[in-house]
This record gives sequence, C-alpha cells and structure tokens, in this order.
Amino acid sequence: MNTSFPQYVVSRFRQRKKQDELLVLSNYGRAKEYVRLKVTAWHLVKDILFILMGIISAGFGLKSFLLPNSFIDGGVTGISLLTSRLTTYSLPLLIIVINIPFLVLGYTQIGKGFAVKSLLAILGLALALITISYPVITSDKLLVAAFGGFFLGAGIGLSVRGGAVLDGTEILAITLSRKTGLTIGDIILIFNIVIFSVAAYLLSIEVALYSILTYLSASKTIDFIIEGVEEYTGVTIISSHSNEIRLMLTEQMGRGVTIYNGKRGYGKQSEHLGQVDIIFTVITRLEIARLQTEVEKIDRNAFLVMNSIKDTKGGMIKKRPLKGK
Repeated sequence: MNTSFPQYVVSRFRQRKKQDELLVLSNYGRAKEYVRLKVTAWHLVKDILFILMGIISAGFGLKSFLLPNSFIDGGVTGISLLTSRLTTYSLPLLIIVINIPFLVLGYTQIGKGFAVKSLLAILGLALALITISYPVITSDKLLVAAFGGFFLGAGIGLSVRGGAVLDGTEILAITLSRKTGLTIGDIILIFNIVIFSVAAYLLSIEVALYSILTYLSASKTIDFIIEGVEEYTGVTIISSHSNEIRLMLTEQMGRGVTIYNGKRGYGKQSEHLGQVDIIFTVITRLEIARLQTEVEKIDRNAFLVMNSIKDTKGGMIKKRPLKGK
C-alpha cells in the first residue's frame, strides 16, 4: 500500500502535467489562429479600400478627361478606348472583354486570388463608368493629357497596391519576360508603341502624341503610387571602423542597422584575409549626402554600395527619435 501510493501520485502528477501542457498548446493555437485571422481580415479590408479608391480614380480620369476629348492611353485601357472610338461598342463592355484573356493568364501564372481580385476590380470599374456621373473638367488638350493620365495612373496604382490590376498589360509582360530575354518594361514599351502607331494611323498623329503624354503621366503616377512617397535606398558599408560607423548611424542619424560578418577578399595568396563587419542600413534619398559625409569623416577609404529599394515593411524603417531631441 505504501509503495503503490507514491506511484499513484506520480502517475496522477504526470497526467495532470500532460493535460496542462495540452491546454497551454491549445490556448496558444487558438491565440495564433486569432492573430492570423485578424491579420488576414485587416489586409483584406485594406486591399478592398485600395481597389475601391483605384476604381473611383480611374473612372474619374476616363470620364472627366479622356473620353470627352477622344484621348487614349497605353495598355489594355488604350486598346479599349481606341476600339470604343472606332466602333459602337461601349467602353465598360470593352474593358471587361479585352481584359478576360489577361485575367486567364494571370490565373495560371500568378494565382487564383490575384485573378479574382482583378476580375472584381475590372467589373467595378465598368460599373463605375456606367453608374457614376463624373463631370467633364476641361477641354484643354495639355491638361487632359496630364491630369487624365494622372488620375488613371493613380487608379491603376492603387489597385495594384490592393493586389489587383485594372489593366492586364502587366500580366502579359510578366509572362513574356519569363520566356524571353526582354524585361517587363521593354515588353510594355513595345506593346504601347504598337497601340500608339495604330492610333496615329487610324485617328491622327496629334491624338497619338497627346496620348503618349497621357501614357507618360499615367506611368509616372503608377510608379509614384506603388513605390510610395519616400524612396528608400539600401546602403552596404564595408570599413575597418565599422563600430564607429554603426554608432553614427544609430545615434546621430537615428537609423537601424544590420551587421554581417565578412572576410576581406583583397590580398596576396599567402596573406591572411582579416575579418570585417559589414553594415547594412536603409535611408531615404535625401539622407544620402549626409551619410556619405559622416562616413567620410570616420573612414575616407570606406566602401559604400547603394541600391534603390522599391518598398519596405517591418523593422525600423522610419527614423526613430534621437536622445535629447
């Protein structure tokens, strides 16, 4: 009796401990699932807002500027505008029909979620063109080209931020770039040269030239919307005074850094290649001159490599407040 009682206690203790562990794991799993669902819901709401703003902006650019003045743009939207100008078919119908092959291509090459979002965005744009009474803003050709392209480009860019497209040209360009030696930009340029050449032949050279201005305005706006207001630059610094440079970046410039362990590659065969700390940081373009000045104060022979960054997320990207300020 005395020997079995402790065994019974130990057994019950182990069972209880196992149950507690399972309970903790269960609570952790539920909490993790809740966080996952919360993040998914937030991103879905954000994507929907981006796409809705994109639809409204693109519709405004089309109905308030381009359509009343018979201007066209590049890409699938340009083909739709050109076809609508030369035929009796309505622009909303053409935008849907002409984009369908590109959406099928996007479904096979990129994914189902992207294709569904893009389909809903294109249907939303067609619906906005039918139902919303946008005012005609101006008939000045230069203003139409500049601001029509701006609002149309803003709409396309916002939709891309929401994970969809209003123009299927980019899908075709991505697919062809994988199979050819051309870049995405090269393919889009060739595609648009064909469109504007046809416009010059069927309409007039003047309309084609103004349409090129519209396309350039839209293209720059898309880049601005997608890449963000702040253009970041990634800087890699290799120096024997890496610790002083690290302190300068964190204490004086208020930037976060990442440090890699590296080895110098320059030297004779029998010479020992010393270890070196490699610093990587992300700054805005406006801070490049100051960074170069501060690094040169510490080490005139420091090696800097800079490259543009399209977008950033997470980490300490925004400049943190400095002590005493």
